[in-house]
Amino acid sequence: MAQSKRYRQSAEGIEARLYGLTEAFEAIDSTPAAKFDESVDIAMNLGVDPKHADQMVRGAIVLPHGTGKDTRVLVFAKGEKEQEARDAGADHVGAEEIAKKIQDEGWMEFDRVIATPDMMGVVGRLGRVLGPRGLMPNPKLGTVTQDVAKAVSESKAGKVEYRVDKTGIVHCSIGKRSFGAEKLAANAGALIDAVLKAKPAATKGTYLKKIALSTTMGPCVRVDPGAVGAA
Repeated sequence: MAQSKRYRQSAEGIEARLYGLTEAFEAIDSTPAAKFDESVDIAMNLGVDPKHADQMVRGAIVLPHGTGKDTRVLVFAKGEKEQEARDAGADHVGAEEIAKKIQDEGWMEFDRVIATPDMMGVVGRLGRVLGPRGLMPNPKLGTVTQDVAKAVSESKAGKVEYRVDKTGIVHCSIGKRSFGAEKLAANAGALIDAVLKAKPAATKGTYLKKIALSTTMGPCVRVDPGAVGAA
């Protein structure tokens, strides 16, 4: 497929070298913008073998400046926890009736699912639907919890989940181009720190091998892993 004039102009402004983190976002900032507020993504190539359970890298973090997206939150809860979720700003709250709507109607108008522990029997039946989409609640990610108010608030504030894929890459959206270089660098730095802290003990050799940044319609900018404390 032919590349657009804007893309070619953007690519010409990106040097074929490793950038410092803030410098990389400044380089992105200097390229021609699209007609919409592009998302900015980061990809980190890790020296792990995800086939082994003891080398899985997964977690969640609230980005300092959010994601720039309105996260639609679904909470499975009953009683006082149901009201707690509504008061915290959950978009949808329910129990068996919501599960039935998902199963029977294919309803998927949400971006994150939170559940109280007592509701996991109901949510578990949705594993085939939620699992492949990365939406299944997980205690390790803080999405199976009694503190639904905190979970909802964090999701709305810009909490992102990260997980290494089968090729050893963590891919995550870290904001919008309109955030500017400083805020995007702060978000990226927080995510990189979280991934570094999640380094499995079984990992050998170089852990953080490569880092690349990109906008929705723009070229890739490579970041020096050594400049962000990786070895």
